[in-house]
Amino acid sequence: MTSPQRKILVTSALPYANGSIHLGHLLEHLQTDIWVRFQKTRGHDCTYVCADDAHGTPIMLKAQAENTSPEALIDAVYQEHTRDFADFHIAFDNYYSTHSEENRHYSNTIYNNLKSTGHISQRTIMQAYDESAGMFLPDRFIKGTCPKCKTEDQYGDSCESCGATYTPADLINPVSALSGATPVKKASEHYFFKLNHFETLLKEWITSGKLQPEIANKLQEWFDAGLQDWDISRDAPYWGFEIPNAPGKYFYVWLDAPIGYMASYQNLCDKTGQDFNDVWGKDSQAELYHFIGKDIAYFHTLFWPAILHGAGYRMPTAVFCHGFLTVDGAKMSKSRGTFIKARTYLDHLDPEYLRYYFAAKLNSHVEDIDLNLDDFVARVNSDLVGKAINIASRCAGFISKRFDGMLGDTIAEPALLAAFTEQSESIAHDYDARNYSKAIRNIMALADKANQYIAEKEPWKLIKQEDQQQAVQDICTTGINLFRILMIYLKPVLPVLAEKTEAFLNIPPLCWDDAQAPLLGHRINPFKAMMTRIEPEKVAAMVEASKEDLETAQQTVIAANENPNGPLADEITFEDFSKIDLRVAEIMAAEHVEAADKLLKLTLSLGNEERTVFAGIKSAYSPEDLVGRKTVMVANLKPRKMRFGLSEGMILAAGPGGSDLFLLSPDDGAEPGMKVK
Repeated sequence: MTSPQRKILVTSALPYANGSIHLGHLLEHLQTDIWVRFQKTRGHDCTYVCADDAHGTPIMLKAQAENTSPEALIDAVYQEHTRDFADFHIAFDNYYSTHSEENRHYSNTIYNNLKSTGHISQRTIMQAYDESAGMFLPDRFIKGTCPKCKTEDQYGDSCESCGATYTPADLINPVSALSGATPVKKASEHYFFKLNHFETLLKEWITSGKLQPEIANKLQEWFDAGLQDWDISRDAPYWGFEIPNAPGKYFYVWLDAPIGYMASYQNLCDKTGQDFNDVWGKDSQAELYHFIGKDIAYFHTLFWPAILHGAGYRMPTAVFCHGFLTVDGAKMSKSRGTFIKARTYLDHLDPEYLRYYFAAKLNSHVEDIDLNLDDFVARVNSDLVGKAINIASRCAGFISKRFDGMLGDTIAEPALLAAFTEQSESIAHDYDARNYSKAIRNIMALADKANQYIAEKEPWKLIKQEDQQQAVQDICTTGINLFRILMIYLKPVLPVLAEKTEAFLNIPPLCWDDAQAPLLGHRINPFKAMMTRIEPEKVAAMVEASKEDLETAQQTVIAANENPNGPLADEITFEDFSKIDLRVAEIMAAEHVEAADKLLKLTLSLGNEERTVFAGIKSAYSPEDLVGRKTVMVANLKPRKMRFGLSEGMILAAGPGGSDLFLLSPDDGAEPGMKVK
């Protein structure tokens, strides 16, 4: 039974406009798109908006490095992002940019409203300043050790390890990510949002069921420590919106980024004639949901609702957080080829494979999701091709060839059909609750029942008997109807497969309630292959193509190695250098390489893994002198195929060559796998 129509606005976190979409982004946007598509099949007024996050110092600096303007950079990235999302069948109702007049308007409006009601203060603070670069440093351009959990190599505003937030002044051993220099302190007047004004409101909000329990519990730490004023301003030079009546001061990107949700919706309203306040007005009865990653939960669950309320707008109905994406059980890695860009995936594989696999793994909890590439191949091939589509392919030929494409007027197994339709509300509940994995399990269990039914009835045998023709038509009509119901249930996940199904069945677009009435006495079209199996070779090719990201860095290092006493190489940026991952390695074994004059084959331990490296240090070292020594290696260098084998990194040495070649060694106490600063 159809529920009353709901008015819903849904958003995903805004991708940053200085890089490509990768599979980590897609996890969130596909999770959101599936939820939105489900709501639309139920007949709800559900709108999905998003935008590029187009402000901040990183964009300004990248534009300078590429000798272009920030506007040109963000426009090029916007075109790339929208193509990638469209090719993954992510159906935004509006995709926009935070660098827009709508966003400027709402940023200024919200700021002025907060200021007029006493929620903005200003004071002089000591700000990190890079004397070499001649500029104040944004939080993300300062790195150091987290003051709370002591994890190294953390940004200046928050710790990715423990989730703590702080100011750059709190960092231990801070360094500038621009020059590597230690920042100095310099006075600057800044503007602050007084978060503690909303402590009671926020305590009630986060415990009202609007957040997952894991997030609500984590946020309690903020209240235990006391809510602090939030610095919402940044000093020139800065790429963003200048604060009203504050020359040289700009809105911090994290202030205007979520306001981009409002701006994108306003832009849509201007195109369609909808009323902005129907969703964002203080008294709105519409539903508002944000899908985000757990790493930005505190911005969306503390600062954002407080800012909205303080500025006179409604607060979100709920915020849905998801975990990170891993590939083959580990963090995405460029050296292993598992940091996969959207376009690289699309160059090799059907996007609906990934849509299905993510759906089969996602649930409503804040859990990391693993893309196991072997399981990915096996599950898609088994579930979609081997089970779901197989139902239609086993039945359609008989209908087309023997019955002129006409489905019968009778369902041969009404009880089986009823078992499928009775699952409608249960599966709908799982989609609505974001328990996609449970929905997929139930759908595939139904597919198993359908295949079992067809196997037991054996229409390919019955068709040979003259008196069983009607039985065959009824059996295949039942099978086609079971397939149709499965495609209704899978439509939010597999929109293109659903379209192919609609064309095959010669019917209008499927909606959720169509599962309740069978398709009888209806002419269908000849069946065409709807999806092919994943070829493991294509997955391997995708992984190999993804390793190309480090090719430039590899060539630079190799060129420098081959000419150690030559002139200095061309300058690289700190961003280029920061891609190189230096690790302490222990030499576990060393041996000569036959037919190689300069090489030794080294087995290196990085603590939790071993690597093989061919190193040109034979002229200076004997294998037996190296075993047990610790050295430094480039751990994320793309593996290099040599005629002696695969070299999985590079060790560092200095000197003119020959016997005057000196292996870099860390100080005592360094352990294998430790990051070299």
